[in-house]
Amino acid sequence: MSAKDELLGPVLRDVSRSFYLTLRVLPREVRPQIALAYLLARTADTIADTELVPPDDRVEKLRQFRERVRYEDALPVEFDELLDQQDNPGERVLLERCHESLELLNDLSPTDRGQVLFVLETITRGQELDLRRFGDGSELQTLQTSGELEDYTYRVAGCVGEFWTRITRTHCFPNADLDEDTFLSDAARFGKGLQLVNVLRDIPRDLRNGRCYLPADALEKAGLQSADLLEPDTWPRLEPVFKSWLERARAHLTAGWRYTNTIPFNQYRLRLACAWPVLLGNRTLDKLQAANPLLPTPRIKVTRSEVRGIIVRSTLRLPFRRAWRKLFTAA
Repeated sequence: MSAKDELLGPVLRDVSRSFYLTLRVLPREVRPQIALAYLLARTADTIADTELVPPDDRVEKLRQFRERVRYEDALPVEFDELLDQQDNPGERVLLERCHESLELLNDLSPTDRGQVLFVLETITRGQELDLRRFGDGSELQTLQTSGELEDYTYRVAGCVGEFWTRITRTHCFPNADLDEDTFLSDAARFGKGLQLVNVLRDIPRDLRNGRCYLPADALEKAGLQSADLLEPDTWPRLEPVFKSWLERARAHLTAGWRYTNTIPFNQYRLRLACAWPVLLGNRTLDKLQAANPLLPTPRIKVTRSEVRGIIVRSTLRLPFRRAWRKLFTAA
């Protein structure tokens, strides 16, 4: 197996099994570009999330990583300190083989490389902002406004929807007649919706890591502060605030489903690759709507059997337009 096949195969699979399913179904024309962008984004995530390393050091490593992505002749990034604190085998390999991943950028066309660089620029700057905002997690910090949460979801995921669209539009259906502005807007909302699902699902874990993504301006309307959310008994007071953000996430996923159905009907693989995260995100929202999401355990997530069921049903219904459209219901 070549280094490229290994990096975009087993190495990528070991750090994101759910995305790897989507990657495997993507059309061959776009699989390498999207896989490489994701591999490098996961490398940046690993840099940002190695909590035993001080935040300022992680910010500097992200800056160096971004420079190396931009410029082939930039100095290599040294990850010794991060590697010493890394106990996740898959993420350790990401750091150890980062220079090989970066070399794969040379295999892309100038246009595709430019798209990968642009999305990584946006993501890493968003990660830096997050590190500066929340610090080392020793004290609970809170986003202040709803606009900050919208900006966060765009920087780490909405921009990915736009990147995905530009790559697939160029290589898979360049001549399709569609409303470009609406298509790109729905792509960004698609990504933001998926990230907002993560925010709503991970509230207990984030709080215990010193991060509250539910904004203070929304909490204040319910007479709450972020520290109150550490107590599950706070749920009745938080519920109206939480449900309003859940409805926003659902609306974003509805835009993601519209986006999926705007893709030309003959692009079967691409439709499946988009449908699976939308349907999984929507199922997660169903579970959040029926639970107290402040309880730290059990963590709310879609089971493996539910994932298999979504994959099987969507694949079987794909050729049948009416049955396919019924897969998604905005409850």
